[in-house]
Amino acid sequence: MRARVKKLLRMYVHYAPPSSGVIVFLFWRELRLPAFACIGFDYICVSVLGMDSQKEALQRIITTLANKNEELHNFMETLSHSLAGVQVNSPQAVSDLEEEFDTLFTVLVEMKESMISTIKQEAAKKTQEIQHQLTQSGSALKSAVELLEFANKALDINDEDEFTKAAKQIKDRVTMAPAFRLTMKPKATDNMNHLMVDFNQERQLLQNLRFLPVPRAPEIEVGDCLVLDNTVSVAWKMPVEDSKIDHYILEYRKTDHEGLPRIKDQRCWEVVDNIKTTEYSLSGLKFDSKFMNFRVRACNKAAAGEYSDPVTLETRAFNFGFDSSSSHLNLKVEDRTVEWDPQGGKGLESKVKGKENKGSAHLTNLKNMSSGTPSPKRTSATRSPAIRGGRDRFTGESYTVLGDTSMDCGQHYWEVKALKDCKSYSVGISYRNLGKFDQLGKTNTTWCIHINNWLQASFAAKHNNKAKSLDGTVPDRIGVFCDLDSGQLSFYNAETKQLIHTFKAKFSQPVVPAFMVWCGGLSLSTGMQVPSAVKSFQKTENGLGGSNSSLNSMAQ
Repeated sequence: MRARVKKLLRMYVHYAPPSSGVIVFLFWRELRLPAFACIGFDYICVSVLGMDSQKEALQRIITTLANKNEELHNFMETLSHSLAGVQVNSPQAVSDLEEEFDTLFTVLVEMKESMISTIKQEAAKKTQEIQHQLTQSGSALKSAVELLEFANKALDINDEDEFTKAAKQIKDRVTMAPAFRLTMKPKATDNMNHLMVDFNQERQLLQNLRFLPVPRAPEIEVGDCLVLDNTVSVAWKMPVEDSKIDHYILEYRKTDHEGLPRIKDQRCWEVVDNIKTTEYSLSGLKFDSKFMNFRVRACNKAAAGEYSDPVTLETRAFNFGFDSSSSHLNLKVEDRTVEWDPQGGKGLESKVKGKENKGSAHLTNLKNMSSGTPSPKRTSATRSPAIRGGRDRFTGESYTVLGDTSMDCGQHYWEVKALKDCKSYSVGISYRNLGKFDQLGKTNTTWCIHINNWLQASFAAKHNNKAKSLDGTVPDRIGVFCDLDSGQLSFYNAETKQLIHTFKAKFSQPVVPAFMVWCGGLSLSTGMQVPSAVKSFQKTENGLGGSNSSLNSMAQ
């Protein structure tokens, strides 16, 4: 019975995940162990199994504890970051509130001054009108008093002619008297009620002033997110419908860590603002990291809500660069480009001349080597280690440079574009042990397509020193699809995704991207997923036609 239990324990150690939290009911009686729940079954295995199994179980425990330790460390960093954020954001919130109230006070003061100015203007206008009427009335009254005195004196005239004349004068003056032409209605009143203000409603609004409702955090729907063709589509929803949301803010960053984002990550968050819908697609990305973190927040007209729980999406792709240590001296490698440089190696040649003065024949060989034009047979025996650099560079007429990352399984894709006026170039793959004089397509360990625009134009697929002419025009950009699992190397028009040629081979060693350039240059695009159109085509492709069979191989 105990042997059977040990066998079951060994099976558990082999198959059960760490930290499974399994309660060991089945083995209490056989092992006579107390009832307990452990991190995994591993603690029991340490005491029951042999040394190898104990080490394996202990390693599982250590891995579990290390992962938990890292998780706790990351969580503590998150809490510390949040604590620091509270200490910074609280005074900022107070400052923002004071600024809003200061703005409100400023508006009230401005409105008060404006309304006081209106009252003063109205009072000045009324004062002017009333004062004018008072002046006119005073003049009319003075004229009327004078006329009244004249009339009283006329009553004392006894001469009929003089009386008649005085009476006529009085009549004419009465007709033209200002007192009879002046309106007796005031043009302005002392009433200022039309400039009174009722602040009851505004006072109630101010008394009801509260902190604005902050939008709730959205929820990213991982099942609706899509990573395809170097485009990431992110979708989210609100937990509760909120009609006051004006827009969303999406943030993302690249990372090589799976799981929740880390506070101390190398890359900063990048922001996409003013998104009006609950989904967004980031296109044209270069996938030079294993994962990408995403989070989103909702905003109304005045406030931004909390971030959603971040999600991590996988963005693996094939990334590599040119291996400058392998490149021919006449090739200049910079970042993602390689260019023909007829002056390459001249500086190294002069150093060799200074250190090694072994005769004119030897110097002649060095000059020929730097030009890159002689036959390999004439230069292989005299190639100087000083010119080779840190490893055996390609030399002679093999104007080649390899990629710096090998492939041993899976599917990989990259694109190559010829620079302006490139005369001759090849694009393909090779085993890394390619000889320093070997040329792409002329050995049984290299596969490529070759484009020649010098003198007589040609477009061909090459392998094992055999060439097959290809139909159609050379595309501006060539896509290379390497499927090591199914043993296929395919070339596509990168723009139209039209198949150019496919090799079938059994790759017995890891392969690396390989390039040949003469008189011109190539630019390289990596960090690319296998395009969906290429995947669809490969699924429906039923092998190569008879015209390609001569280039198919069983690579050894």
